[in-house]
Amino acid sequence: MSLIAIIGGSGLTNLKNLEITRREVVRTPYGEPSAPMVYGRLGGREVLFLPRHGAGHTIPPHEINYRANLWALQQAGAANVIAVNAVGSIKSTLFVTGLVFPDQIIDYTYGREHTFYGGEQRQVTHIDFSEPYCKPLRKILISGAQRANVPAAEHATYGTTQGPRFETAAEIRRLERDGADIVGMTGMPEAGLARELGLCYAAIAVVANPAAGKARGEISLKEIEKNLEIGMAKVRTVLEQAITLIAEE
Repeated sequence: MSLIAIIGGSGLTNLKNLEITRREVVRTPYGEPSAPMVYGRLGGREVLFLPRHGAGHTIPPHEINYRANLWALQQAGAANVIAVNAVGSIKSTLFVTGLVFPDQIIDYTYGREHTFYGGEQRQVTHIDFSEPYCKPLRKILISGAQRANVPAAEHATYGTTQGPRFETAAEIRRLERDGADIVGMTGMPEAGLARELGLCYAAIAVVANPAAGKARGEISLKEIEKNLEIGMAKVRTVLEQAITLIAEE
């Protein structure tokens, strides 16, 4: 049975409820992943954990080696990949510390290595990306939240910006006009690369703050850290339930 991989984002550099069995340093044709891969057991299943920003949260969104990360997970035998993202809320009904399961994405990033079908392979390859997140895995995550009695938004469009700075209020108004409900910095090219590798990839987004211009005052990093601590506790609960559901299939 294939491994379940979890990619941790800001606020989730480790899984407190993960029974660690081993760590492995991996090298890929695309360089080194963000950190050594951590193997362990969660919810009765063997899982693989990789912190997107590095073990000490030192890698900014635009410098993450997304290709190495996804390649390493696939080579390790992962078929289902659950990504955790910290986001800002554009849509007023999405509350701080709440969870969101995005079903669409808009890519505003630039200069990132966003495909495996570039220079190294010199092969023009197009993938269908109409539905960027894996439907069966999204359904399991939603069921996991329901089983854990954790309220969550089941649909949202994730606008991915370059970072590492936060957006201006005008940029958020533009994203809102484009149809984005949440905004973050790590959704792409991760989702696209997962699709190129044939991985079943879905995301749990944690609302860390209202987006620029959606609340009074400046965005506070202290408030974000506090909100992420609350939100990530919910994520851990949902992950346990979701992994249990996968094991029951």
